[in-house]
Amino acid sequence: DIVRIFRWNMYTQFKAPENIIITREMQVVNNTSTWFINKKTTTLKTVEEQVAALNIQVDNLCQFLPQDRVGEFARLTKVELLEATEKSIGPPEMYRYHCELKNFRDKERELENLCKDKAYSLEKMKQRVERYKQDVERYHECKRHLDLIDMLQRKRPWVEYETVRQQHEEVKQIRDQAREELKNLKEMQSPLVKKIQETVESFKSLDKKIKCMAGEIKEVSQKCKQKQDALEMKDKQIEEINQAFRMKKDEEMDRRKKIISAHKMIEEWNDELSTASNCENLQPQIDAVNNELKHLQGERANIESDISDVTTEKNNQEREKRRIIDRIEQLNNIMSMKEETLRGKYQDTHSALMWLRKNKDKFKKTVCEPIMLVINVKDSRHAKYIENHIPANDMKAFVFESPEDMDTFLVETRDHQKLRVNAVCAPAVSCAGNLPSRPIEELHQYGFFSYLRELFDAPLLVMSYLCYQYRIHDVPVGTEKTRNMIEKVIQETKLRLLYTAEERYTIKVSAYTNLTFCSNVSLRAAQFLTNLVDTDERQQLEKQQQGINCTLQSLDMQLTTLLERRKHLERRDNELRQQKKELLERGNKRRQLESKIAVKYDSIKQLEQDAINLEEESQKANVKIKEINTQKARLVSELMCLIKHCVSLNMLKTDLVLQSTAVAAEKNRLELEYKAASTQLRASEQTFCELDEKKRVLTENCRALLKKARQMCKLGPDQHLPKEFQTAFQALPNTLEEIDALLNEEKCRASCFTGLNVVVVEEYNKQTEEIQQLMEDLEEKKKELDNYKQNISQVKERWLNPLKSLIEKINEKFSNFFSSMQCVGEVDLHVENEDEYDKYGIRIRVKFHSSTELHELTPYHQSGGEKSVSTMLYLLALQELNKCPFRVVDEINQGMDPVNERRVFEMVVKTACKESTSQYFLVTPKLLQNLTYNDKMTVLFVYNGPCMLETNKWNLKSFCRQRRRLGKMDEQ
Repeated sequence: DIVRIFRWNMYTQFKAPENIIITREMQVVNNTSTWFINKKTTTLKTVEEQVAALNIQVDNLCQFLPQDRVGEFARLTKVELLEATEKSIGPPEMYRYHCELKNFRDKERELENLCKDKAYSLEKMKQRVERYKQDVERYHECKRHLDLIDMLQRKRPWVEYETVRQQHEEVKQIRDQAREELKNLKEMQSPLVKKIQETVESFKSLDKKIKCMAGEIKEVSQKCKQKQDALEMKDKQIEEINQAFRMKKDEEMDRRKKIISAHKMIEEWNDELSTASNCENLQPQIDAVNNELKHLQGERANIESDISDVTTEKNNQEREKRRIIDRIEQLNNIMSMKEETLRGKYQDTHSALMWLRKNKDKFKKTVCEPIMLVINVKDSRHAKYIENHIPANDMKAFVFESPEDMDTFLVETRDHQKLRVNAVCAPAVSCAGNLPSRPIEELHQYGFFSYLRELFDAPLLVMSYLCYQYRIHDVPVGTEKTRNMIEKVIQETKLRLLYTAEERYTIKVSAYTNLTFCSNVSLRAAQFLTNLVDTDERQQLEKQQQGINCTLQSLDMQLTTLLERRKHLERRDNELRQQKKELLERGNKRRQLESKIAVKYDSIKQLEQDAINLEEESQKANVKIKEINTQKARLVSELMCLIKHCVSLNMLKTDLVLQSTAVAAEKNRLELEYKAASTQLRASEQTFCELDEKKRVLTENCRALLKKARQMCKLGPDQHLPKEFQTAFQALPNTLEEIDALLNEEKCRASCFTGLNVVVVEEYNKQTEEIQQLMEDLEEKKKELDNYKQNISQVKERWLNPLKSLIEKINEKFSNFFSSMQCVGEVDLHVENEDEYDKYGIRIRVKFHSSTELHELTPYHQSGGEKSVSTMLYLLALQELNKCPFRVVDEINQGMDPVNERRVFEMVVKTACKESTSQYFLVTPKLLQNLTYNDKMTVLFVYNGPCMLETNKWNLKSFCRQRRRLGKMDEQ
């Protein structure tokens, strides 16, 4: 339950040459820690003090740089890099001076602002005191105007009271007169109301009788309407009988005309028949024409068959062409959607894509567009696996076959167009055909159904890069079954990375304890690869379209030839048919005439049989009309009786209406008189109420004004107006208009003295004293500010000169390191404003390609290897200047190419093995072969694995003795 976490030996030139061993033991059971220095128990605070005394800064990237923080070093701002460098290699007082300068500058700004504020306040106070002088002189003049205003305000309520009292007496007299007039009007209105009621009762009785009479008249009128409708129906019947007789008469006349016309036509045909010659023998000519027509019909049938076949084939080809065009359009729309997604999320990448498509001639070898565009997932449900496996930065990356082409692309897009784009280079030897470590069939029992590579299609260049970089050919994809048995899968398959239906599992095995650690994350939903485009299908469709176009062109030529031949045959066919028609007409003319004459005789015979007896039809019609007229006479007699009865009823109704009109006129006259009287009465009532209300209001106003006047003069209820007020009031105007005019005039004069009061003089004296005190404070702050400026100048000189010298040394070593690699690098002090000490920083600029310019080291511009090289060389430049006992760099060579790794390693050996430098720890999982080593170097190998001995059984001397003994045995 006790785990020994770490132990290190610190050899230092500052202490006696003895090892300082710091040990930490962690209790797993209760989660506590125990610290030791040289095997003696101590506290964490003591350990921290010991580490600080040796100038060991674990959080300073210039001293301790683990692998996962190389990118963080590149992300350090200029200010942060300066502070880290000061702490790492500068004298102890350098960083302290820097902090003091920043504090001094803050205090200096604070004092400058304070002096400005006090100077501004002093100037304002002086101006205010200057104004007070005039105010004191004007104060007494304003007092005289205010006294007059006060007396006018006292007299005004008395004048106002007297005015309202006189109005009250006048209104009271008018109100009493209105009361008498209202009483007389009410007495005159009672008889008129009684007459109106009697008239209304009489009008209602007459109206009831008129309604009864109107109902009876309506009933008789409906009966009259029925009789009139019956008469109209009889007239229609007579008209129908006459119309039928006229039609028979017209039919008979038409029959007779047809018979006469037929006889004339027969005579004409007989004349033509007598003049016609005998029929010639035309049969041989007709047979010849028939034979040629038969031959033409056979040839036309063949032509029509060929045309039908060619047309059918053409229609089929055109339908297939339209289907292919529609499908290509669908595929183009999907690709456009993917490009729109790219433009929406990565505008710079889309701009670079447009440039690439216009400038493909600038590249010597194959260039693939962003991976997210060229990948085509076979099933949209599998898109999430690819997007979770390939980082977003690589999904938008361009893939190049040649490094030179990639450099050309990056120079144009990054340096010239300032676009933030990603580009990768595929391996020289294609990895697209790499085989998995085991067949997928062996993993079916665990629910795995495929490797990642089989889930999508991509160009060989892209597939090669993904297999090389992300081993997609060896990452299996499973189902929910895999998730349910994940522990068994991890133990039995020894896989390091796998996918289930909704999760990604990463398995790591400790190199020290051989324990297995598993982590899993939920899969993100796919964003880029949901739109599927089958590139093979698209290429196949385009080939088919070209073939169909050639076929259609050939079919059009065949169809044109056949149509011209058919037109020629039709023209010859028409000529022969016309010739045959003329021959047949010459032979059949006599027979046709004889047949027509016989038909016409039959027609005449039929017409003579269809003769109509008009006299008999006329007699029948007259009998029917006479019967209908009898019925009409009876209906007219009944209608006349009903009309007479209706007339008598209307006369009675007219008498009643006349009586009702007279009563209504009388009623309206009385109502008008009543309305006029009522209007006059209401007007009188309203006038009385208004006068009474006005009297009440004036009474209240009088009381209120009298009370106000007494209050203004501060008089009691029974106290009379004092003589001094009476004397003062006599000298003042006696009307409200004059008082108000004088009051406004005095107020205007008094308003010219605004801001004056009784404490003006006191305020003037107080302000004078404050001005004197403020001048003394301002002088004191100015002296303090001058002292701060002098201190800043002294501290700045002690800080800046050594700092510039230190940075020049770093720049010299940094530039030399880069020059030895045929690259360029510079380090300088970046200053925006000499007085803003919190913005001073160290700027690192590098250039790895001869065709580019110096660029500042940032997290985005340089590649991972370039950042690692730049970081390592900067740390080497600090090595000889470093003041700490040792420095640690962890796996920084992992992102470098072999050439740069060898060069950097040689520089590390050369720099770290000098006498004046501190101890240097380089931790790495691997090194290149045939590297340059130094006698002052110590190489430590960490052995670990399941077969390692326990710690207490480790004996290096025993191992050496056994090795020598085995060597001797080999010699014998």
